[in-house]
Amino acid sequence: MIIEVDGLAKHFGEIEAVKGVTFGVQPGEIFGFLGPNGAGKTTTINMLCTLMHPSAGSARVNGFDVRHERSEVRRSIGLVFQQTTLDEYLSAEQNLRFHAYAYGIPAELREKRMTELLNIVDLADRRKGSVRTYSGGMKRRLEIARGLLHHPKVLFLDEPTLGLDPQTRRLIWDYLLALRDQEGLTIFLTTHYMDEAEHSDRIAVIDHGRIVGLDTPIGLKRSVGGDLVTIAAADNRAAAAEITARYGAEATLRDGTVSFNVAHGAEFLPEFVRSFSQPLTSVMVRQPTLDDVFLHLTGREIRDSELDSQEQLLAGMARFRGRQARR
Repeated sequence: MIIEVDGLAKHFGEIEAVKGVTFGVQPGEIFGFLGPNGAGKTTTINMLCTLMHPSAGSARVNGFDVRHERSEVRRSIGLVFQQTTLDEYLSAEQNLRFHAYAYGIPAELREKRMTELLNIVDLADRRKGSVRTYSGGMKRRLEIARGLLHHPKVLFLDEPTLGLDPQTRRLIWDYLLALRDQEGLTIFLTTHYMDEAEHSDRIAVIDHGRIVGLDTPIGLKRSVGGDLVTIAAADNRAAAAEITARYGAEATLRDGTVSFNVAHGAEFLPEFVRSFSQPLTSVMVRQPTLDDVFLHLTGREIRDSELDSQEQLLAGMARFRGRQARR
């Protein structure tokens, strides 16, 4: 394993941001950490990158302990943050050169490596341009090139396409997948975008600081229990009760529809429609998605979790202001 995590936890006073997570990442793997904002993704990545000290548990990156061998860990990793950390008054090559100096890359290797990476991320023709003239996607590509300049074993990407439009997000992933193949790179990715998580070889689903599922994207989808059938009827509650009674399937009422899982949904559907006691106004069958996986594992959709996280943040801020006012 190139990343080994055992019981890793982080507490901020009474708040448990990460609650004893355990997992491993294989060399060359794209490992996705999927969950809503506030689930503990960034806190975990900060501990693995030695930017935050764990409250409990242990972790090793490239064989080095994140508590006691921090310099060795940092030399083994590249990191792309959610927010840009580029100096926008410098050019692309000046940003890269500064990073190369910080990592002690010899001059004879530095320029060759810079040119190589700028070509890969398609910025060679803008290498002398000021970064403040770059689009958001160009800045992210430059940050990825910078993170790879010193030949790291692991590239950590914390919400790498946050705030970018869908077309730019796809382009970023074209570059990342090409880099993974060319560099033999391990990529550790945090995201709350389901389509982005699909690029992962394996995904850990994290919710409220705990890992609630870990498997390949296909394995996670299979865990939902077959294809998803969604219907609407004159009386959805009665329809849900009939589905449970006749097929033993757990039916979920949501947004004016009834959903349940069955094996081989396309084969199941014709007889179901013919024999169902109520008139149906709509019927749909599809394979499970990662959205369905998250709903199955947590009991809610990821967008609902985003709202929960915002409410928790606002409540925490209110408590903090209250304490400040009492001082």
